[in-house]
Amino acid sequence: MTRPDGLLEIGKLGRPHGVRGEIYLTLVSDRPERQAPGSRIFVGGAWRTIESIRPSNDRFLVVIEGLGVREDAALLTNEVVYGEPIEDPGALWVHDLVGARVVGVDGAEYGTCIAVIDNPAHPILETDGGALVPVPFVVSFDDGLVTVDPPAGLLDLGDNY
Repeated sequence: MTRPDGLLEIGKLGRPHGVRGEIYLTLVSDRPERQAPGSRIFVGGAWRTIESIRPSNDRFLVVIEGLGVREDAALLTNEVVYGEPIEDPGALWVHDLVGARVVGVDGAEYGTCIAVIDNPAHPILETDGGALVPVPFVVSFDDGLVTVDPPAGLLDLGDNY
């Protein structure tokens, strides 16, 4: 299935667990709104509600409305889970950053963000110009423009390594 318009990929269902319709869910979102009973998700071509959710190692075990037995849950094995965007004016969202122009506070052009790399310390913006910009140096994001304030020399892309 292709991504539904306006929705974001937030996880993927795994295999069923037990006989009462629980199924494993791996989330790629750390937002608490996604990890709560009552959360609405779009999976298998329909909107559904998470009835219960509990941690299980590095993923979750969920009961989804309408999936009361193992056989029902099995029908959604390996399905991608989508959610609506969350409004949070203070947050930087990958889907907004990719495609945005990246400029320095001094006016330097670093290119267009082509990816956000998940790094253990913090995410890094990768630009088509070759710059790798750690997110802590992002000072603003507004209407497709990311402004950064990196320390001198951090983003120099010369051949002198």
